[in-house]
Amino acid sequence: MTAPLLLALTAGMLGAVNPCGFALLPAYLSLLVAGASDARGAVGRALTAAAGLTLGYVVVFGAFGLALAPLAGWLRPRLPWLTVALGLLLLVAGCWLLAGRRLPAPGWSARAPRLTRSWPSMALFGAAYALASLGCAIAPFLAIVVTSLQAGSTGRGLALFGAYALGMGLVVAVAALGVALLRDGLVARLRVAGALVPRLSGLVLLLAGGYVAWYGWYELRLAAGRRDALRDPVIQAASKFQHTLAETVETVGPAVLLATLAALLLAALLLRKRRTLRPPGVDREVIAATRQGAGQ
Repeated sequence: MTAPLLLALTAGMLGAVNPCGFALLPAYLSLLVAGASDARGAVGRALTAAAGLTLGYVVVFGAFGLALAPLAGWLRPRLPWLTVALGLLLLVAGCWLLAGRRLPAPGWSARAPRLTRSWPSMALFGAAYALASLGCAIAPFLAIVVTSLQAGSTGRGLALFGAYALGMGLVVAVAALGVALLRDGLVARLRVAGALVPRLSGLVLLLAGGYVAWYGWYELRLAAGRRDALRDPVIQAASKFQHTLAETVETVGPAVLLATLAALLLAALLLRKRRTLRPPGVDREVIAATRQGAGQ
């Protein structure tokens, strides 16, 4: 059972950087960074957002694999249109952030903490991530996880499903925690960073959304039999980068990712302990600078 679990874990890791949806990873990180309103709680924000995105992703894959597979023939030609629509939405969000605005955060009440409000939004983003990735990443998921469930091996199938989700979650958690700590460290050192970070996030979101929409258009051209799509320079350049990224993730492996996550958590703990030793006025200045920048 160890080898199939390792295979499912690796498939989940590679699912985070699949050719169809890998541009949504920096988009997700941009949403995470732009949604932070203070210099505290970086670990909580990052891990909660990673868990929400992973949940949305694997729920869509599980639903597709178990319930919607018979409709795959009808759904597949329509998936590129969903990819184009998602890319356009990210483009609009990127322009909104570049204009100095703040993204709305859904919640049960206006007084709900941002940590709570980020959970449903990240789960929805994870579902969108999965929809954009179905064309490229569903085959390994079906072969590894769904086959076991359909064969009557419920326990084995659930274990493989958990391993796949863990692999996906490892990649996004390491990326999210690293970016969250980098953001907090930057804001703590530079007052102007409070104004720059949301706009830089908007730029990343703009570029990622443009690529996602372009990839959906590329898939539609391929489906229409247009040969010029095969020589698309944007897709060729992105494919080389994605291939390198996927090879790196596969080479690094789950053990190194777990060690990296542990190191980042330790660094966050040390930073938090150091922050508690500072005079109270220092933290107030950092928080005030961050809020001032976010409101510009």
